Amino acid sequence: MNKHCYNLFSSLRSTIRPSLTATRSPTQYSCTLDPGKRFRRLSAMATATRIQLSPTTDSGIYSSNVREDAAKTASEILQEDMAKHHVFFNDQGFHNHIPHQILSIYALGATPEQIKAGYQRNKGYQRPARPTDLDVVLSMRDSVKFQEYLGREKHYPNYLAFFQQEIDAKGVGEVLKEYVFAGDERAESMLCRLFGGECYPIQSWNSYAICSRDLIEYLGLIHPLIHLGFGLEFNQPAIVAQGLAQAAVHADWIGREFFLPAEKMADGIGKQGQKSLLQLLNEIRADKALIESVQWADENKIRDGVLTRAPAVMLKYAAQFTVSENQVDERLADMINTVVYYTSTAQRPSREMKLDFFFIHCLNSSIFFSKIVKLPFLDQRSKLRLLEWKGRMDLLMYTSRGTPDLLPEEVASYPAKENWSQIFARSLAHPGDDGHLAKLARALAHGQKVCEPYESTNPEMPIRGDVWLRIGNIAVDSTVEEGKPMWVRSTGFDEAWEPEGSRL
Repeated sequence: MNKHCYNLFSSLRSTIRPSLTATRSPTQYSCTLDPGKRFRRLSAMATATRIQLSPTTDSGIYSSNVREDAAKTASEILQEDMAKHHVFFNDQGFHNHIPHQILSIYALGATPEQIKAGYQRNKGYQRPARPTDLDVVLSMRDSVKFQEYLGREKHYPNYLAFFQQEIDAKGVGEVLKEYVFAGDERAESMLCRLFGGECYPIQSWNSYAICSRDLIEYLGLIHPLIHLGFGLEFNQPAIVAQGLAQAAVHADWIGREFFLPAEKMADGIGKQGQKSLLQLLNEIRADKALIESVQWADENKIRDGVLTRAPAVMLKYAAQFTVSENQVDERLADMINTVVYYTSTAQRPSREMKLDFFFIHCLNSSIFFSKIVKLPFLDQRSKLRLLEWKGRMDLLMYTSRGTPDLLPEEVASYPAKENWSQIFARSLAHPGDDGHLAKLARALAHGQKVCEPYESTNPEMPIRGDVWLRIGNIAVDSTVEEGKPMWVRSTGFDEAWEPEGSRL
C-alpha cells in the first residue's frame, strides 16, 4: 500500500483495508480503488466508512416488502456512490440524491434490478469525489479551525473524513451531541446549517445562466437535514457523516435570520404550545402583510421576500409554534398532517393537478421525525427544538411560495383508484424519478399511519380517511406524463402554472 494512503487511512481510523493507489500534490491526497479489487472488511457491521443494510434491522420507519437481496445490492451501490461521487453533482451545488433515492426505493420493496436501474439513471451526471486534505482534516480538531472552514464547499471531503473519524471513535450519538446540540457557537452554527442555506454565496451565481431563481432557492432546501435523517432512519453512520459534512458547507443565514430569532421570541424551547400548526397556517393565510411579502421576481423568496418585507410578522407566527414534552406525539401528527394538507390542496382548478416541488421537501422530511423523537441518545430538549424548527420551517415555506389558495375539494373528489402497493409499484417503475416521487409516496403512507389515531380526537385534522390514498394517487398520476414537468414550483404564483414558469 502506498505510504501516503496508509497514513491517511490510519489517521482516520478507517475500518476498511482497500487496495489503493494514491496521488499527492503538496498536502492533498487522492485515494482510489484499483480496478477489479474489493474492500476487505474487518466487520460485518455498518460503520462511518461502510454501508451495510439489513432488512431485519435497517428497513426504515416505513417499509413494504423489503428484500434481503435488495439490501445487499443497495449497500454495494451506496458504498460505490460514497467512494466515487461528490455530494454535489455540479459546481453550482446541486445535491446528489442517490442515497435518498436508493434508500427510499429499497424501503418500498424494490428488486435488485430496480435499484441498479435507478442508480444507472442518475449516476452519469454525478461529479467525481474530490481529494482529501489531511492537514485540514487534522486541524478541524480545533474548534476555531473547524468553524473557519464552515460554509466552504471545497471542504466537503475534509468534513466528511473528519466526521467519519469522529463517528468511528465516539459513535453517532456522541458526535451529534457535540457538534450539533452542545449549545456552543460551533454547534449552533451547525444546527442552523442543517436546515440548509445555499452552499455558495448567492451573489457568486449571477453569472450562471443555468441557475434560475427557483434552482437558486432549491440548492439548500433542508437537504442536509434530509440526508442526516436517512442516515439516522436506516442506522447508517456513513450516511450520517455525509449529512453532517453536507451541513457544514451550507450557509447558516436562515438560522441566524429566522430560527434563532423565533426561538428567542418564543422565550426558549419546549414551552406549552397554545396553537396547532394548522391554526397558525390558517392565520398566515389571512394576513395581508405575509400574502404580499413575496414576489415572483424575488431571486430567493424566503430571504428576499418574506424575511425582507415582513420579517417581524413571520417571526410572530413562527414563535407561536412551540412543543412541550407532553405534546410531542400530538404535535408530530399535527406537523405531518398540516404539511400534507397544504402540499396536496395548493391546486388550480383550471390546471392539471400538480404538487409543489418546494412543499414536497417539507413533506418528505417529515418521516424522519418519527425516528428523531425516539432516539435514545438525544436529550428531550434537542428533540423538542428540532420539532419546533421543523414546524416553523413548514410555515415559512408555505408563505414563501405565495401563500397559495388551498382547495381541499379538489383532493376530496380525486379518485383513489390504486392502493398503496400499487402506488409504490408505480413509483418504483417511474422512468424519470431521481427519488423525489419514491420519497413522497413513502412519506404519505407513513403520515397516514401516524395521523390515524388522532382522527377521532381531533375533528379539525384536515387529512383523514381515504384522502391519504387520494393524495397518493395524485402524486403518481401527476408525475407520469412524458415531456411535462413532474412538479410545479412556487404554486401561489400564476407564473408557476404557465409552461415557461414550470419548465424546470
